[in-house]
Amino acid sequence: MMMTQRMMMMIALAEGVTDAFSPPGPCDIYMAGSTPCVAAHSLVRALYAGYSGPLYLVQRASDLASTAVATKSEGGYADSAAQDAFCAGTSCTVTRIFDQSPRGNHLERAPWGGASRHAEKGVNATKHKLTVGGHAVYGAYFEGGMGYRCDSTWGVATGNEPESMYMVTAGQHYNGGCCFDYGNAEIDALDHGKGTMEAIYWGNSHGWSKGAGAGPWVMADIENGLWAGHDPVEASNTPINATFVTAMLKGGTDGFALKGGDAQRGGSLKKLYEGVRPPQYQPMKKQGAIILGIGGDSSDWAIGTFYEGVMTTGYASDATDSAVHANIVAAGYGA
Repeated sequence: MMMTQRMMMMIALAEGVTDAFSPPGPCDIYMAGSTPCVAAHSLVRALYAGYSGPLYLVQRASDLASTAVATKSEGGYADSAAQDAFCAGTSCTVTRIFDQSPRGNHLERAPWGGASRHAEKGVNATKHKLTVGGHAVYGAYFEGGMGYRCDSTWGVATGNEPESMYMVTAGQHYNGGCCFDYGNAEIDALDHGKGTMEAIYWGNSHGWSKGAGAGPWVMADIENGLWAGHDPVEASNTPINATFVTAMLKGGTDGFALKGGDAQRGGSLKKLYEGVRPPQYQPMKKQGAIILGIGGDSSDWAIGTFYEGVMTTGYASDATDSAVHANIVAAGYGA
């Protein structure tokens, strides 16, 4: 079979071999696949080859001063040493996660919501240290009552428009609470009914739908339901047992797909479901806000860990999905 020029570019991007970018980022791969990023959030690394700006903002308790933690180099990893120096002798909270895309959809601590009835706390900036690509970095460790959102966004899918998204999360840090999400949600933190949000969920909730076994599963939070597929029990959606997990959700105009894999192992990305949506969820009525760590109405009883994630326009191809997962594996989580 003849390989298209676009396919060859995506493979090169995943392997870090291009004339223009070295190394590439997931958003470079999505751009090559004609599904550009409209949001790119990470505490650990740049998600574009050419990005060299701030990743997140921390505030220290001793004097309430703030500083931005940036990449150490263009397309590189977070400068955790700068955070350590700033937070020495006190505690620090992550107050903002910057959007690396040109859209400027930064995540702030979530305000009052319909379910939580209180403003959300930010995560402890020094709670969870790890290495990525041999560099010491920090993840966002959610312990309940914590969440972020951006209610006024630019470029995020609304209505029944297609979109794609992924996040890298900790495979062993989860519960069955609602809802450890990343993705598209309501613009006012209130429950507007079925189909008004579309976000990736990681955990073992089984109140509406579940996959095979006991979980945890990659599921879709599409409001008033966490769905592993079309049915209450979706046998094709099998649990992922890994230290770091790549979780993907793609929302089309007439269906959706879920994928997941071991973020440390190449070739492990598998299709968990692709098909029509559950009853009463078509067409979608997405509103285009972005949430992290909470549900669309700010339900904040879940726990989980977030390292990186993006949202795009359009329904990404399987080849793009595989190239993005290969890029995540090459980033070296836990290495």
